[in-house]
Amino acid sequence: MGFLFSACEDSLEVAPPNNLTDEMIQEILASGDEERIKLIMGGLVETLDANFRLAGDYSGFSSNPLNPLTNQDLFGNLRGNDIVLGEATLGSTGSYETFYNIDASFEPWLAEDRTYNYTWWLLAATPHTNANKVLAYLDKKTVEQSGSKSLKDYRARALTVRAYGYMLLMERFQKAYLHGGKEGKGMPIYTEYGVNTPVAPASATETYDFIKADLKEAAQLFVESQIGNASDGFTTDKPNDIDRGVALFFLARTSLWTGDYATCITATQEILNKYPNFIAEEYYGIDNSRVNALAAGTDDVKANDNAFSSLSVNPETILGWVDGNGAPNYQFSNFNCFLEGNGGLSAYHMRIDNRLYEKMDDNDYRKSRFMTTPVTYTYPTNKRERVLPKYTNLKWGATIAKQHNVRNNQLNCDYTYIRSSEVLLMLAEAQALAGQEGAAKATLNKLLAARTKEGSPTLTCDNYSSMAGLSVLDMVKLQWRIEMWGENGLEYSNSKRWNVDIDRNGSTVHWSSGKIYKVEHMTYEIPIQETSTNPNWF
Repeated sequence: MGFLFSACEDSLEVAPPNNLTDEMIQEILASGDEERIKLIMGGLVETLDANFRLAGDYSGFSSNPLNPLTNQDLFGNLRGNDIVLGEATLGSTGSYETFYNIDASFEPWLAEDRTYNYTWWLLAATPHTNANKVLAYLDKKTVEQSGSKSLKDYRARALTVRAYGYMLLMERFQKAYLHGGKEGKGMPIYTEYGVNTPVAPASATETYDFIKADLKEAAQLFVESQIGNASDGFTTDKPNDIDRGVALFFLARTSLWTGDYATCITATQEILNKYPNFIAEEYYGIDNSRVNALAAGTDDVKANDNAFSSLSVNPETILGWVDGNGAPNYQFSNFNCFLEGNGGLSAYHMRIDNRLYEKMDDNDYRKSRFMTTPVTYTYPTNKRERVLPKYTNLKWGATIAKQHNVRNNQLNCDYTYIRSSEVLLMLAEAQALAGQEGAAKATLNKLLAARTKEGSPTLTCDNYSSMAGLSVLDMVKLQWRIEMWGENGLEYSNSKRWNVDIDRNGSTVHWSSGKIYKVEHMTYEIPIQETSTNPNWF
C-alpha cells in the first residue's frame, strides 16, 4: 500500500508512508479519523470507477480493438439484427467485419480460442480482482467497528465493482439463468486478493446470490455513508461516482436476469425517482433534416449539443465521464459518421436495419436520427470524401468535437455508460413479466411521450403504429431495441437473456455472409487458460 501515501506523511503524523505496515494501516482505519482514512484509502478507491471503462492489453496487444469494454460490447451487437456495418465494399477481413459477418467458420466462443474467448474472459475477470485489493483493507468488521462514513462509502464502491465483474462473467460464460443456466455452474468466487489456490466454481444460483448480496450490502452502505447532496447515497451531481444508483442498477439488472422481478421493480423505481427527466429532443442526436447542410458545410453540430457526447445536456446519466477526466472515445469514434474515426472516415458506418427502422412510428423523433438518403461528406484532413449510406445513424452525430470550435480530426467527447432510460425499460419488462401489464404500459408510456416528435400527438402503447396486436412484453422488447440501439452490447445480451436467435433473413440492408447466429453460441465456453489452471471445473 505504500504507493498510496506520497505527500501524506505530515498529515498522518505516523511513520513515513512507505514504511506503513498493514497493522498501522488497520489501526488508522479503526480509529474512525475521517481525514486520515481519506488520505490512506482515497487514492485507491477513487480509481475504482475505471473498472466500468476497461481497456487493458487483454488480447496481448496494446492497440488491438478487441481490448476496450466498449468495443467488446459493440462486437456483440455487430452479431445482432439491428446494426448493419457499413456496406459490402468493406469485405470480410478485419475485426469489425469478422464479427459482423457471423460466418459459420468464425467461432469466437470456443474454449481454445485465445484471440477472442480468452480476451473476453480476462476483461470480465479484472473488476473482482481490483475490488478485492481494496476489500482486503475494508472487511466488514473493520468498517463496522470504525464507524467511519468514508469507509462505508469505500467498501460499498468496492462491493459494487466486484459484483459487476462477476455479473459480466456470468452473462458471458454461462447460459442465461432462465434458459438452462439455473441448473448449471456459476463462477469460482474469490473474496480475497492474491489467493493462489484455485476455487471450485459455485453453482449458478450461488453465484448470483453472491452478486446480489454484494450489491444489497453496497446499496445499504451508501445510505449509511450519507454521501450526496441529500445524504441518501446518491451523488447525482457527480456522474463518475460509484453510488447507490449504480449499485441498484446492477442489482436490478441481475434480478431481471434471474427472474427476481420484485427486487428489480423496487430498485428501478428508486433510481427513477432520482432521475425523472429524459433527454430533450433537441439534444437527442441530429435530425436527418440537417444532413444536407452538414455535408455542404453550411451547418455544424457541436458534440456539446448532443446528449450522447455531452453529459451537460444528458439528464439521464447515472454513470459517465467527461472529456479529459476518464471519458473513453471508442463509442463516439465508432458511431459518429461525421468525424475522422471508425464510424466516419474509416467507413465503418453504423446503420440501422430496415426492419427495425420501419417499426418506428413516424411521430417518434428517434426515427429521424437515421439518414434516409445517401450523402457525400468531406472530412477536413486532406479533404477526403466518403459516401454516408442510407440508414446511417445520427444518434452520436457531431461535426465538431468537444474542446474545439472547428471541424478537425479530433474525437473529444463525454461518455455515458448507464442512463435512466435503460432503467425504465428494465422496470417495464419486470412489471410485464410479473403480470403487472397495466403498470408496464404506464411505465412505457412515459418513455414514448418523451420520444414523441414536437407538435405531434403524444405516443402511447395504444397508438404506436407497429405495436398494435403485440403483447405488453413484446412492446417492451421493441422499445428496448429502439431506445438502446447501439449501446453497451444490449441487443446481444438481451437476445441471450430472451433466448432469441439472430436472423437476418428478410433484411434489405444486411450484407453479411452469415444470416443466422444461434443463441447457444452467445455463451462462451470457459477458456482453456482457466480450466487448465483450475481443475475444479471438471
